[in-house]
Amino acid sequence: MTDTFEAKGKRKKLVAELRQKGITDEEVLRAIDTVPRHMFMDPAFLSHAYVDKAFPITSGQTISQPYTVAVQSSLLRVKRRDKILEVGTGSGYQAAVLVAMGAKVYTIERFRELFLKAQRTLTSMGYSADFFYGDGYEGKPQYGPFDGIVITAAAPEVPEALLKQLKTGGRLVVPLGSSDNQVMTVVERTGPETFEYSQHGNFIFVPMLKGTVNGK
Repeated sequence: MTDTFEAKGKRKKLVAELRQKGITDEEVLRAIDTVPRHMFMDPAFLSHAYVDKAFPITSGQTISQPYTVAVQSSLLRVKRRDKILEVGTGSGYQAAVLVAMGAKVYTIERFRELFLKAQRTLTSMGYSADFFYGDGYEGKPQYGPFDGIVITAAAPEVPEALLKQLKTGGRLVVPLGSSDNQVMTVVERTGPETFEYSQHGNFIFVPMLKGTVNGK
């Protein structure tokens, strides 16, 4: 699959739509304009690639709505060369946007099929990230502390292990709540044992689950 002039034009329209919905972070918008979202989806569904909606992928998961990706990326306040841990690789689209913003991305996926597919997709497109098959609740302490952590699934609470892996001054972005409604929450680490929480609107995500699936 290639990136066509038609796809590039649709991305520009998508970026304009995201601006209208309140996204103001120019680096986020630039990354979304750059990353070919259709390459993370089955070719049969190309017409859906630049619609601002989530879309089903394998393993009962979804590729996130572009607006949601933009919100989470903006809340992270990514700077170039920041170390970002992503919990829930999924299709790999969010990881690609973060890489396009200049971040050093470490991403964890619990579904082996998704882990392998996302790794192949991003590598073939030239996006460099560190991929891990494992339990996102545990994070990757050996690679921390992280400037930012983004959880791309609904969590009933913030995993303690992930808070410990956040750098002082770093931000963790997570949709907190029940399976049918979550509040996008930012947790900023203000000191060795202190954290500040802020809320940023309601969203719907698939649930964050423990353990791994189809491991070999």
